Amino acid sequence: MLGLQIHPETLVAVAIFLLVGFPVHEFSHALVAYRLGDGTAKMFGRLTLNPIVHLDPVGSLVLVGSALIGGFFIGWAKPTPVNPSMLRGGRRAEAWVAAAGPVSNLGMAVLAALALRAIVALDLVSSDAVLFVARVIFFFVYINVALFIFNLIPIPPLDGSKVMFSLMNPRTVWQIRPKLEQWGFLVLIVVMFVPVINGVSIGGQVLIPVLDGFVSVLVGV
Repeated sequence: MLGLQIHPETLVAVAIFLLVGFPVHEFSHALVAYRLGDGTAKMFGRLTLNPIVHLDPVGSLVLVGSALIGGFFIGWAKPTPVNPSMLRGGRRAEAWVAAAGPVSNLGMAVLAALALRAIVALDLVSSDAVLFVARVIFFFVYINVALFIFNLIPIPPLDGSKVMFSLMNPRTVWQIRPKLEQWGFLVLIVVMFVPVINGVSIGGQVLIPVLDGFVSVLVGV
C-alpha cells in the first residue's frame, strides 16, 4: 500500500501550478486557436489567465493526490473548447492548437529551471527559507515536465492524440479515431494506474525514467 509523502514544498509547488500552470496551459490552447481563426474559446471566456475559469475540481484533486503519493504527477484542467472546422491551416492547425498547451508547460519548466540554476550559481542557498524556495521551484519544474510528457501521450483525450492524428493518413484517422476517443480514457487509466511490474504501471515504468532524466538536464543535477 502506498504511503502519503506530505512535503510542504511539494504542496506549495502544486498550489502555484494550479494558479499559474493550468491557466497558462489552457490559455495557450485558446490563444493559438484564436490566432488561427477559431474564437470558440474566447466566446466561452477561456481566452484568459484567470485560474477560476480553467480549473477542473477532479483534475486538481488528482494532481494533489499524485503529489501526496509521489512519483509521476498527473492532473488536468477544464478542456479548452475548440472548433477544428474554424481553424485556418487544415488538420495541421489542430495539431498546433493541441501542442500549444504542453509546449507552454515546457516553457515554464525551462524558465523555472533557469531561476533555480541562478540561485545555485550565485550561492544564494544560505538559509532554510531560500532552500525552501529552491525546493518549491524544483518541484514546479518537475510538475511542468511531468505534464508536458503526460499530455503528449498519443491517447485521447490527451493533446498528443490530436498531434498524432494530424500526422496520419486521413482515411486511417477516420477509421480509428472514433474508437480511440471512445476507449482512450479507459486505456489511459490502465496504462497509468494499473500496476504491472513491481507494483508500477506500464506508464510509470516508461515515463518516470524519462521524466527524471529530463528534469536532471534542465536543473543540472
